[in-house]
This record gives sequence, C-alpha cells and structure tokens, in this order.
Amino acid sequence: MKTISRDEILASIRRQVDQGKPVLAAGSSCGLVAKCAVIGGADMLVVYSTGLSRLMGLPTSRIGDSNSRTIEMAAEIRNVVSEVPVIGGVEAWDPVRLDLDLLLDKFIAAGYSGVINYPTISTMGDKWRDRRGRVGLGFDREVEMIELARKKKIFTMAYVASAEDAEAMARVGADCIVPHVGATRGGLSGHEDGQAINEAITKINHINNAAKAVRSDVILLSHGGAIAEPEDTEAVYRETECVGFVGASSIERIPIERAVKAVAEAFKAVPLKR
Repeated sequence: MKTISRDEILASIRRQVDQGKPVLAAGSSCGLVAKCAVIGGADMLVVYSTGLSRLMGLPTSRIGDSNSRTIEMAAEIRNVVSEVPVIGGVEAWDPVRLDLDLLLDKFIAAGYSGVINYPTISTMGDKWRDRRGRVGLGFDREVEMIELARKKKIFTMAYVASAEDAEAMARVGADCIVPHVGATRGGLSGHEDGQAINEAITKINHINNAAKAVRSDVILLSHGGAIAEPEDTEAVYRETECVGFVGASSIERIPIERAVKAVAEAFKAVPLKR
C-alpha cells in the first residue's frame, strides 16, 4: 500500500504555513470521520486505538491491544482516503512488542505514512512514569521509537507534556512537537476541570521554547485541554509559535454528539398529522 513520504508531508506543511493557513491533523477512528475530515480540509489524519472508545460513546480510554487495533484501523481509513497522510499512534511501551524496528515496519506496511507516540506516558504523571521506567518501559521507549522512525525516514509527531520531554523528542529529530495540555473539554464525556486557555498557552510556550532551544526547525502544533473549539485556536496562533492543531475529541467526538443530537431533536419535533 503506497504511503506518502516524509519529504512530501513536510513540504505540504511548509506550503500551508507559507500561505498563512494552519495545519490541521484530524483524529479519525472510522472511515466516515476520515472522509469528512479530508473534505473539510484536514491536512493529515491521526489514528489511535483510543479513538474507538469515543465512537463507543465512552470517555477517551485505552482499550485492549492498542498497537494491534491501530494497525487494523488503517485498512478502513485508507479504503476511503488516499490523498492525505495517515499517521498511526504507536504504543512504544507495549511489553509484548519490544522490537520497535519490527513494530514500525508493521505500521508502515499497514499504510501509515507517519507515527506519533500515542498512547503516551508523557501525560500520565510522575508515579506511573517512574514505575514503568524502572522496568525499561517508560517515556524513554517513546523517544527511542521516534528516533528509530527518523532513521527510517518516517514522518514523526511527538506528544509531550513537559519541557524536558520536548527537549528529548527534539533532540532525536521529531518533525512535529505537539504540546499536550490535558484531556479535551466539552461534550458529553469531556473533562471540565483543568487549565484555562491562558494557562494552557503559558504551558505551550514553555514546552515550545524548550523544543526550539534544541532545534529551530521543529514544527509546533497544539492539542488538548481548553483548546477544544476552532475559536480557541485563534489565541494559540496569536500568542504561541504553534502553526496548527491536532484535534481528536474536537474532531470525532464533540461534533458528532452535537450533530446527531440536533437531527434527532429535529425529527422528533415534526408533528404527526391529526
């Protein structure tokens, strides 16, 4: 299955930015969402197994064998989308897939044009990170995966939740650094607590500065928390160096919730003939 090369993806991103257009990476866990996102202008699609929980009406959750599910999902997405790159979420700390080289080859063979470290330990807190790191299955595995992907000339995106993680990912050559500022707010199963947009922007700038200090050419995208609606990205683009947005719940959960609810209400509101 033909994939889109790293050079082509980077050229497309630079072209969008030069034209003053933000880069949109749309989380897509089924063919219909993927197809509609591309029609709407998404520059790339991002597929993670956790997206399946959203389509099941659940809060975003890791379900089952993440890598296996994500590899399987490629076929449905690629069946209806071929014009934009599809990025696969790799669980680098999967204990039954210790050969990262082989794992990456499977993702590319499935039709993914790039990879992102998701599910990621970066967002899971110090206790969990320390516990996994002690047995060699911590964030270092995610860094190793991104480094290996770069050596294999695969397009790479890296979720990070701290300046230290951003530095590590920039150092090994991640093409895109994505500051992750928390679970997305809004909708039926969103997280309503957490940072306000100004606090998120402060954190994003802290992470971005760390990444830029290592490599000036790194591409910066935003994700999560209070950045849930299109209007939220206006402040991000105005006050940070981010040139785009990675939307998961913002693309494939919240809009579907609203649309289905509204159309069901509209059908139900039509009166019967008396």
